[in-house]
Amino acid sequence: MGLSRLDIHRRNRGEGALVTLDGAIGPATAPLLRAALEQCLRDGVTAIDVDLTTVGSCDARGLDVFLSMARRAGRVHTSLRLHHPCAQITRLLAVTGSALRLLAAPTDPVPPALPRGLWEAPSSGPSADGTRGRTRTRTPEDTARAPVLKDGIRLRRLTRWQTEGVEQDIADLAMASVANTPGAPFHDRGEFLRHLAFSARRPGFALLVAETTVLVGCAYGFPLGPDGSGRRGFDRLLQESIQRLTACARFVVLTQVVAHPHAQRHDIARRLQQRLLADRHTALGVALLHPADQAGHAAFVRWGWQNMGELVGLPGPVAPCLLILPLESPSLAGR
Repeated sequence: MGLSRLDIHRRNRGEGALVTLDGAIGPATAPLLRAALEQCLRDGVTAIDVDLTTVGSCDARGLDVFLSMARRAGRVHTSLRLHHPCAQITRLLAVTGSALRLLAAPTDPVPPALPRGLWEAPSSGPSADGTRGRTRTRTPEDTARAPVLKDGIRLRRLTRWQTEGVEQDIADLAMASVANTPGAPFHDRGEFLRHLAFSARRPGFALLVAETTVLVGCAYGFPLGPDGSGRRGFDRLLQESIQRLTACARFVVLTQVVAHPHAQRHDIARRLQQRLLADRHTALGVALLHPADQAGHAAFVRWGWQNMGELVGLPGPVAPCLLILPLESPSLAGR
């Protein structure tokens, strides 16, 4: 029997820290976990989020580490919360009565993006704008151009190659947003990152983030229309089907919207979507959801989307539901 392994990665986010674990928590690895959490407290971290997505098991020693560190954190006004536990850890927390103390509170779910199987794989190679490489340093001019919401929340558009530089932070945001939401998509961090990379290769890809000192929201998608985009295969079929239902020939397919549980989370999501439509010079946003995804439908409806029913005639075993979001007005979207 091989020795258990636990990889620990910490990423600071403002005054908080995300501690991502990968492996198993047992007799050999619990001391490593304790040392990492103690270091967070010594560094003055005020919120410790522990991502258990890729942790396969945790024994009583590991649970004792989490409980004792949570008590120590509370004494110095710091929080320690666990996210995305596997079934074994969930049962352990339940039978010991530790879930309420350790698990993060449920949050608004992340609406699902389109299943990868619905889309034809794009060709590989350089992006359409020809830009790939290291993330460009954000300049004061970038900051000045970015619209600001109240409470210091700023909207900023990222290029494909800028997205590569913050993809891990976007994944952090997505994972925090689905914490403790049973059945929500993209509980798998790797799957979320693969989907983001897949979407970023599509022609016309656009991504907006909302941020303070950390990310609090993002939305991304790509345009379809009669002007050269979406003329072949599934894209053409989708464009023609939606045009028949909406009488709109050009629109943006929003494949993902994420809003962190923030006091303005509904306003953040709405502004991100409206701004993305305005930047792409289209008056209509569309999204395709699985008909059984009640959490995703509820989130989109709260954000002002209209459910147009199932979109029949597309390839695949399930007819997705079509949701639309008209652009409110040029003046409002531009604020």
